[in-house]
Amino acid sequence: MSSRGGARWLNGDIRDVGLATGEHGPLRSWNTRAHEEDGRGRDPLAGDMDAEREALESRAYPEVRDFCQKHGLAFEVVDLRWGLRSAEATEHLTADICLEEIDRCQKTSIGPSFVALLGDQYGPCPVPPLIEETEWEALRAQLTARPRDLELVTRHFRKDENAVPPAYVLQGPGPGESPGPEEASLASVLRSGAQEAWRLGLISQEQWNRYHRSVFAWELERGLLSAPDAAGGATVFLREIPDLEKHVLEDCALPLVDRLPDGCLDTDARQLLAGLKARLAQAHPGLLHAHRLPWSRDLVNPKNKAHARYLRELGEQLVARANRQVLASLRESPPGGDVPAWLLQDVGHHLAQGAEAARGFCGRGELLARLGQRLRRDEGAPHAPLVLFGPPGIGKTALMAALAERAAGLLGRKTVTVLRLLGTSRASRDARGLVRGLCLQLSLALGLPPPPAQALAAHHRATQLFHALLHAVPRRDFESLVILLDALDELEPRGLAWLPARCPSRVHLVLSARPGPRGALDTLRRTLGDPDAGWEVTPLAGDEGQEMVRRLLDGAGRTLSPGQRDLLWASLPDDGHPGRLRLAFEEARRWASFAAPAPLASTAQEATRQLCARLEQTHGRLLVSHALGYIVSSRHGLSEAELKDVLSLDDEVLEEVYREWTPPSRELLRFPPLSWVRLRRDLGDCLARRPADGTTLLALAHRQLAEAVHERYLRGPEGTRRHGLLADFFLGTWSEGARKLSTLPCLGTPLSLDRKVAPQPLWFSESVANLRKLEEMPFHLLRAGRLEELKQEVLGNVAWISCRAISGGLESVLDDFELCAPHVDAPELGLLREAVELCRPAVELRGPEKSTLYAELLARLLALAAPLPPLVAQLCQQAQGWFRTCPHPVLVPLAGFLPPPGGPLRATLTGCHKGITAMAWSLEEELLVIGSHDGIIVVWDMKEHQAIHFLSGHTGEVRCVKVFAEGTLAVSSSRDRTLRLWSLRTGQEKFTIWDGGSRDPPEPRFCSLHVDETSKVVYSASDSKVNAWSLETAEPVFRILADASHTWMGMAVLAPQASLLLLSTPGAVSLWSAATGTLQGKRPLSSVKEATPTCGAPAQKQGKLVTGFSNGAISLVSSEGDALLEKLPEAVRFLVVSEDESLLAAGFGRSVRIYLADTQGFHRFMATDLAHEDAVETAVFGPDNNLIVTGSRDALIQVWSLSEQGALLDVLEGVGAPVSLLARGGALVASASRLSSSFKVWDLRRVQKPQACVPFPDRSGLAAVSHGGSYVYFPKTGDKSKVAVWDVAEGEEQDVLDVSNEVRCLEVAEQARLLFTGLVSGTVLVIPLDSRQDVLCIPPPEARQAVACLALSKDEACLAVAYDCVVLVLDISPGDPCPVIDGPTYTFYTQLPEAIASVAVLGGHRVVYGMTDGGLFLYECARSQVFPLEAHGCHITCVAVSHGEQLAVSGSDDALLCLWDLQACKCKFEMSYTSSYCRGVQCTCFSKDDKYVYAGLKDRSIIVWSVTDGTLLAIQVVHAMVNRIIPTSNGFIAPTSHGYLIRERFHCPSSRTSQQDPLKTFKKAVWMVKSRQREELAAAAPQDSGSESPHGNESKSIKRSQVCLIV
Repeated sequence: MSSRGGARWLNGDIRDVGLATGEHGPLRSWNTRAHEEDGRGRDPLAGDMDAEREALESRAYPEVRDFCQKHGLAFEVVDLRWGLRSAEATEHLTADICLEEIDRCQKTSIGPSFVALLGDQYGPCPVPPLIEETEWEALRAQLTARPRDLELVTRHFRKDENAVPPAYVLQGPGPGESPGPEEASLASVLRSGAQEAWRLGLISQEQWNRYHRSVFAWELERGLLSAPDAAGGATVFLREIPDLEKHVLEDCALPLVDRLPDGCLDTDARQLLAGLKARLAQAHPGLLHAHRLPWSRDLVNPKNKAHARYLRELGEQLVARANRQVLASLRESPPGGDVPAWLLQDVGHHLAQGAEAARGFCGRGELLARLGQRLRRDEGAPHAPLVLFGPPGIGKTALMAALAERAAGLLGRKTVTVLRLLGTSRASRDARGLVRGLCLQLSLALGLPPPPAQALAAHHRATQLFHALLHAVPRRDFESLVILLDALDELEPRGLAWLPARCPSRVHLVLSARPGPRGALDTLRRTLGDPDAGWEVTPLAGDEGQEMVRRLLDGAGRTLSPGQRDLLWASLPDDGHPGRLRLAFEEARRWASFAAPAPLASTAQEATRQLCARLEQTHGRLLVSHALGYIVSSRHGLSEAELKDVLSLDDEVLEEVYREWTPPSRELLRFPPLSWVRLRRDLGDCLARRPADGTTLLALAHRQLAEAVHERYLRGPEGTRRHGLLADFFLGTWSEGARKLSTLPCLGTPLSLDRKVAPQPLWFSESVANLRKLEEMPFHLLRAGRLEELKQEVLGNVAWISCRAISGGLESVLDDFELCAPHVDAPELGLLREAVELCRPAVELRGPEKSTLYAELLARLLALAAPLPPLVAQLCQQAQGWFRTCPHPVLVPLAGFLPPPGGPLRATLTGCHKGITAMAWSLEEELLVIGSHDGIIVVWDMKEHQAIHFLSGHTGEVRCVKVFAEGTLAVSSSRDRTLRLWSLRTGQEKFTIWDGGSRDPPEPRFCSLHVDETSKVVYSASDSKVNAWSLETAEPVFRILADASHTWMGMAVLAPQASLLLLSTPGAVSLWSAATGTLQGKRPLSSVKEATPTCGAPAQKQGKLVTGFSNGAISLVSSEGDALLEKLPEAVRFLVVSEDESLLAAGFGRSVRIYLADTQGFHRFMATDLAHEDAVETAVFGPDNNLIVTGSRDALIQVWSLSEQGALLDVLEGVGAPVSLLARGGALVASASRLSSSFKVWDLRRVQKPQACVPFPDRSGLAAVSHGGSYVYFPKTGDKSKVAVWDVAEGEEQDVLDVSNEVRCLEVAEQARLLFTGLVSGTVLVIPLDSRQDVLCIPPPEARQAVACLALSKDEACLAVAYDCVVLVLDISPGDPCPVIDGPTYTFYTQLPEAIASVAVLGGHRVVYGMTDGGLFLYECARSQVFPLEAHGCHITCVAVSHGEQLAVSGSDDALLCLWDLQACKCKFEMSYTSSYCRGVQCTCFSKDDKYVYAGLKDRSIIVWSVTDGTLLAIQVVHAMVNRIIPTSNGFIAPTSHGYLIRERFHCPSSRTSQQDPLKTFKKAVWMVKSRQREELAAAAPQDSGSESPHGNESKSIKRSQVCLIV
């Protein structure tokens, strides 16, 4: 039994559950009646336990298998006598194979490993297949007096002197012959000879047993009696028939007891059986499970009621026993702690494989010595990895394994050695799994805590961690580290960018690859940046090749006769190729001394053809071609259980197997397992076992053999059929009792029988996924050409997507799309793939959890145009169906509210860096280079959206990055005063330049880099100096120091004049030679006086430096002079010049002004400026200068059309922090912030594409909603004195309302159909929504005091207008044609120094208001009485009242929500939710039934709390700020800052017993509830005591997520 969810490590071995079954007697069938009725007669050697075995196979084993699968274990039954003829069941080879399978089950099983069914047959004793020479002589001495017996024995045995020691081998029947009566006589003669030899003391008791034990007795001995540790996994069922002795001579008792060939009762067998039972009872009384059956003439018949009851009880007992054994083994397994079981399995596999490979290692002493010298030389300094290369089979693996064993000796110090034979296990098949496993193993080996799961979830994070672990080794100064990665060619194509180009001291990375187009050597050399890297592994010398074969023969216990040895040496390849030498050994080891071997193959291809031919001759071409074909056709291999199931579904194979005899059951049809085991035995070392997906898979060990199988058996439609049947198997088409029709030649009529193959659900249990199905099924559907099924079952199946993501990460889902997309013509696949890609941020934040994935997909796909593409619609319906039956509370999207696939957003990526400080594109290489606060530079492959290099070296913030040399090189400058040159292809540092000064300087105000590729010089400028450095030698060219009282504030390299133009404070311009750094001229600025330069941008073509100043002036500075371009109203924040220098953008305050180049410099391009709602931070022009993209402090990105005079095309949501960086590469723009580790990538080509769900362009956060979400009202962009009316269904602006002054707040009375607009002048305008003409004006109480906020009572009968320190309360009454607003009825002043921040109004003229300092009050206007409520700790952001007006909730900037009892003016609960990303509550409201509180948080999520007990019920990341939540009958609607309208249903099951912790998979988040009224809580919710505490009236319930620390 092998673990799927995580293999169990027991006593140093991986334990697989294989269940071997043993039974007395030579069994041919399980149902003797089938033979009686088809006219063929009953086999006299058939066993008497057929009905029992069929009952177990049909009912018990499937139950045990399901139980094991739910615990993450694979279950396999090994019953080698199923479907065999009696001659096959009793022959000596079958007996040996049975014993080998028992050993395999005991070795690999973690639970039940052996089941014996014991009745009243002992069974015949097989003839030993091999007798050692000394034993043979003892037997022969006893037979010399009986010439005929001696002649019989010598005729059947021949001496093989090639065995060590020599032995006599039993000769089987010739081709076409079958064992005759002589076999029984031979067994009898040998038994008599052994009896006499034992009596004389010539042979031992054990040798005597070889002639007197039946197959079943041998199996019981091996499976239980002689295995000291086997009792825990063994079970023996004993069937007793008390009256059998009275009827033993009756015909109906014939199948139940042993008979001699003449039909007489075999008394010796009965005595041996009695002795065997006695031994069992004495040795293991607790394992015997006896069943007593009364005698009847139709006893062995399931139709007999007593017998049927016995079979049922037998099955129930086996299921209970096996399940207990599994659970006991799981409990007894040593706890893995933080060590994943799959890692232990993988490491153990590679160690075992390495030890096996090293056993065949021979010669190469000189190469090993040279390798040792190289390792010792590299020990003390950084160095390049060591590469070994050579053609396949040259011996690279054996060399790597030998090097792993001898690494410590070669280095002469304590060494940690890590070996991976790539491609031989699931975890070493691709770069993602390999790096993940290496990180875990290195952490354990170096004594470091295991890395958190999220540090390994993304490949780029794991890569950075891997590099960090390598650099941790020299800092420890304790041991050396040697990592050997063999066969890099076997990694699935992912590139080798994760490999470090340089290893730190005491870290050695040894790699092997093969040359040629199919090898990885060229890729490896490009990655390492060395075209000649590598040591070639050459063939063995002639004597070394012979020595290798001799060692292999010695290890196998074989030798050769002189003639055979000469033939072998003559046949060996001259080139000393170890792969071909091993193939020669595989043939030579089979040679007997009396055989005349055929000449060996001269090439590997010929050897593989000979092997296939020999297998076909022994096992039949059909079985060989299909069995090997299925293994080669599989994506990663097949387990034995899977292969036997697949062969049981193959009608061609079954027709061949049952050509001459009938299957043993009328209810089920299976492939005889023994036929496969024989083939497996003959394949020997050609068959490899590889751990994968929690089990062990079979694969062909040699690539040449796999290619031969493919060429010989899988060409054309044959290969398609193999894939088709494998697809059926993993689909589960013929499982769960489904019957498959087949026509067997021996019957001639179609049979519809159950094949009893394993079911294939996506989930075996809630936490155990069917990893094998996930890996294999898409591959086979694709290769079988069943593309429609592929779309329905995989790509368009939301259950598949979620299962794949949860079990293997989001990358696995994307891998499936990448595999299938080139072959499936369905445009919607691109949309689905992009939708999955866009889910990445939420999955990284919350983990791959179903509700998160389904909500993300729905919120994006429902935003697409209706009608949805069929595949998209299907996926959405599936997700909605899951939400309807979800067992725990969850928010369900009812419409699209996230940026859909196909829109401008291409990806949101999170690196392992801190805030981003610099960005640059490498268009030619499709790379994005990012610098961060902590000095790390990350190189992203923007085609794969993967970080490929982590460039470490800087110790301070990266200030600038420039990419040059056709995108292959980058230079970076840092606050640590260094410049570093990097290769973007290899990730290798070319050189480091320290530009002098303090290592820890103050924060520089100015930093600039310029690369002159023509002169190969890089110019770097900072506050105090300008340096020029050679890019070839890293030597300084010159240095220019600023005057003592001046600092440099601008630099332009004027290439045409070969000059350097510098600007310094307080307004001095100087011109220097760009070649020598000599001063050419200096003068003061004339156009700007008494202002400080704030920014600059060079205009190379004009020979000018465009400079912005603190007073708003923009000056054009050149070598001839300077001129004022324009003076802006505020300080210039940034200047940007387009690539062709035809446009200039200047940012100031909240605006950007555009200028057009002319002969004099620049002039203003548009009459209006591009306005944001907050300070503008950065800008970038589009590829054709027809667009400009601007970013602001409020985290918004706006795209403007320059060809349409500044028309706003789109408003994009940044990463939730000020947009401080924009970088364009072609049509892609990357946006980032200095305060966030995430960045987004946008496609400008998609900005102007028509959208199905057009977001409303609100940037104020004041949007109000009416008509159930049909219309949205917000201040118009660029003119806040107007209110835009947006039709959500049409996606367009329907009307504009002129309100004559800037809008400060909006509120909608849905029932009264009124829009209230609070203005900066203090006036409130009331606009009827139906007419929009008759506007009512509510004047302010004092002149020129802006309205702070508005609030309506739940019945819309009262309106509260709040200013800084005064509140007006007005009554609203019905009227015709519009409601009448009276008042103000009440006016009250807070008389507090702080301002009102939020307000809510209740019926009865009661007002709840919160202050900017956290104060909270309830004011009863009728009594002029104020009731202070317990204060928050900081600014109150929102206050809401329940619909029943008995409760209120308040939220604040410290992420605290308080639930208030307004009758008692007391707090019921304090509910806080804190994430590490952002703190604070933005808005809140009660559900319509007042059972829940919905809250929008500043971390761009929405949470749901229970009013009853304060439990956090649900959380959903919506990726945008929500400023208002409006409850609906079953959920809410909410406008977001990116212009979408969220519509969600809150699904909450009536019973929350199955509730999941919503923060279970959430990263870095904590929620807490503090109860103030325990007694009331207990009375209101007696069923939920989770928040009660026995220590008083206050109780705390704290639940923490998995808080992560990234190494």
